[in-house]
Amino acid sequence: MADQFIELNVDGMSCEHCENAVKKAVGALNGVDNVKVSLHDNTVSVEFNPEKVTIEDIKNAIDDQGYEVV
Repeated sequence: MADQFIELNVDGMSCEHCENAVKKAVGALNGVDNVKVSLHDNTVSVEFNPEKVTIEDIKNAIDDQGYEVV
């Protein structure tokens, strides 16, 4: 199955530390191929393999870092 792409709106990210924390947490998930964080747009874009990781897993990884997916 081909990778899927999702863009999530995330509240609470305000600096480079926030960006790196989210990138590291989401990027560590098995099945995630690419993570891009935009502080300007408050978004996290993720390219992932849905056979290995779910959207809920990705949201939970962001929540675990203290940021809210809206």
